[in-house]
Amino acid sequence: MKVLITGTSQGIGKAIAEHFLKEGHEVIGIDRKESGISHSHYTHFLCDVRNKEMLPDIDDIEILINNAGTQNEDDIDINLKALIYITEKYAVQPKIRSVLNIGSASAHTGSEFPEYCASKGGVLSYTKNVAIRIAKYGAVCNSLDPGGVITPLNECVINDPMLWDEIMKETPLKRWASVEEIAEWAYFLTVTNRFCTGQNILVDGGESINYNFVWKDQN
Repeated sequence: MKVLITGTSQGIGKAIAEHFLKEGHEVIGIDRKESGISHSHYTHFLCDVRNKEMLPDIDDIEILINNAGTQNEDDIDINLKALIYITEKYAVQPKIRSVLNIGSASAHTGSEFPEYCASKGGVLSYTKNVAIRIAKYGAVCNSLDPGGVITPLNECVINDPMLWDEIMKETPLKRWASVEEIAEWAYFLTVTNRFCTGQNILVDGGESINYNFVWKDQN
């Protein structure tokens, strides 16, 4: 299938792209940074998702995965508004099969930075809106909402022994997810799944049960 993934230069987005490539799909990536993915079935567009006038013209996308996101950097513009631009341009059309928005456990609990929580909360609502509108094509739309994931963006707490110990006390499974685990969830929700739609799938190792967000002091 023809798969478009945003934010493929590192972390979750790169892992998802590599997983789809391994399964034999055609993958197109959009990122403001260069990609380290080298594969005959991978095409990379260097583009800031906030600039809707510069988004490339790509026809007949079958699977869209909105992964591009940030924390404390124009969160609403990148995490929510740009996600809407991308979805409206590529996904609301007859060839679409599935849309997956990468949300956050913080959208369910509110236990993180204010603008980040607001942006991801908007993703949850917009997911339901898209699910309603693309159902006429037989397509599904869900959000995948991870808790802690081992990525470069989280190294400031992963590499702090005291904070990491505190975080683990808040996480019943006593670990964070790998990017490969999140990629497997993304594949299941977009390729295997054909009936679950309009849902916000929380995958956080039980972290949200405790509702206590741990992070470095920003002052």
